[in-house]
Amino acid sequence: MRRSWLIEFWQYHELLYFMVWRDLKVRYKQTLLGVAWAIIQPLFSTAIFFLFFGKIAKMPSDGIPYPVFAYLGMAAWTYFSGATSYASNSLVNNANLLTKVYFPRLIIPTAGVLASLPDFLIASVVGVVVMLIYGVTPSVAFLLWPLIMVPVVLLTLGVSLILATLNVRYRDVKYAVPFLLQMWMFLTPIIYPTSIVPERFRHLLFLNPMVGYIDTLRAAALPGRDMEWGPFGVAVAISLVVLAVGLINFRRAERNFADVI
Repeated sequence: MRRSWLIEFWQYHELLYFMVWRDLKVRYKQTLLGVAWAIIQPLFSTAIFFLFFGKIAKMPSDGIPYPVFAYLGMAAWTYFSGATSYASNSLVNNANLLTKVYFPRLIIPTAGVLASLPDFLIASVVGVVVMLIYGVTPSVAFLLWPLIMVPVVLLTLGVSLILATLNVRYRDVKYAVPFLLQMWMFLTPIIYPTSIVPERFRHLLFLNPMVGYIDTLRAAALPGRDMEWGPFGVAVAISLVVLAVGLINFRRAERNFADVI
């Protein structure tokens, strides 16, 4: 059954490509700044964090210029939060399609998650510019960013599937998602380094998979930083569990989507 489900999903891969392209166009249709939002969002967030946490609160940043520290975290977080917000509402937003045509429903949230990747790529290029402005030469390991982002995408898909499934049945979930993501962000070392958390509590922090991912992305981008593969491995394991739960739950609920939505 599981194998036939995956085969069926692959048979509709052209539809997946089409929906990714459609989501990209819809996202920037009738917008004033278009793709520039992929740059503006992390940059403005970084500027605000720099003002309030870097300048006023004097938040440490492990010897890295605070704007570089914050931006490298925000680039990944902006992808995760933006893709999750978009994909979690994707089933409800495509209600007419769900009730008229049969295709693997998994394609809809998957397309939403993948359609946000170009924004991350643009933000990554801007991250290099930010580093150079502050006199930080990107490490060669920066080239590992696309590989490190693979499990981030899987985590994003898993979380999105869980939320999208709930959103079909409980429409107020869409109002809870921004609050959930905001709380999640403050539990992630974006505006503060992991090192300020007491070591006896740090293992609890690593239960948040985004901690391992953002720390690894920063270490890969910055010269002279050792990547800690232990927390990254924990993050990957948790992400796979979240993805499995999301897929199983989605598979059980999708047969009733057309009736409930």
